[in-house]
Amino acid sequence: MPATSEARALTALGKPLAEVLALLRFTRRVFGAVVSSVSGRRFPLAETVVQTWYAVRVCTLPALAVSVPFGIILALQVGVLAQEVGAVAFTGAGNTLAVVRQASPLITALMLSGVAGSAICADLGSRRIREEIDAMEVMGLSVMERLVVPRMFAIVVVAVLLNGVVMFFTILTTLSISVVIQDLPPGSYLASVTTLAQLSDLWLSLTKAAIFAVICAVVASYKGLGASRGPTGVGEAVTSAVVTNFVLLFAANFVISQVHSTFAGGPIG
Repeated sequence: MPATSEARALTALGKPLAEVLALLRFTRRVFGAVVSSVSGRRFPLAETVVQTWYAVRVCTLPALAVSVPFGIILALQVGVLAQEVGAVAFTGAGNTLAVVRQASPLITALMLSGVAGSAICADLGSRRIREEIDAMEVMGLSVMERLVVPRMFAIVVVAVLLNGVVMFFTILTTLSISVVIQDLPPGSYLASVTTLAQLSDLWLSLTKAAIFAVICAVVASYKGLGASRGPTGVGEAVTSAVVTNFVLLFAANFVISQVHSTFAGGPIG
């Protein structure tokens, strides 16, 4: 019995490790396909445009629907805290830096993972169970170049653009709440933003959005191409892709923030 329990424990620990290694190998294949498609002038531009437009259509409204209430909550919480510590003059900087460095790229990534990522996983999973992927491989067509690479580039483009839109609406919401409800002068609010905010904060936000988009697309494609057991397997793959993306996105956000804080200095990014 003890030996059996120990074997089960090792098996339980081995499965997640094998999954991580398989995902890393898949990621290497994706980037290899990117290099080969670009260098060989086989980049699927038409498919990339189609996927970009689809991601824009399905992700924009949900992202804005989340950004507005998030901006309201952030403005109220930061405003109360600023009043308690006597730093009302820095309310605008606190709100803006929180949005640019953390909230905007995370909102964008979560929307992409939950909407566009699940659509990518479901599409590729459906192609897998209908044996379309097998047919492409038999014909000698690269699944990575034809299906995965354009979706990854589309998600990256949409993430960068959507990050800017979410950033604008969230900052506008925090400004409106601070001025209308908390009676802060708009001039001092904006002055604190220009005093503490830097251009590097914007570049950090855009970099985060792009990295999060790559993670989202790679995980969704990996789970979708690995789907099996019919429609039930596709549903399980979509659920697994969304959960895995959420975990990896928060972990990546922590790592990027720590690296930026260490090398760029200042508050944690």
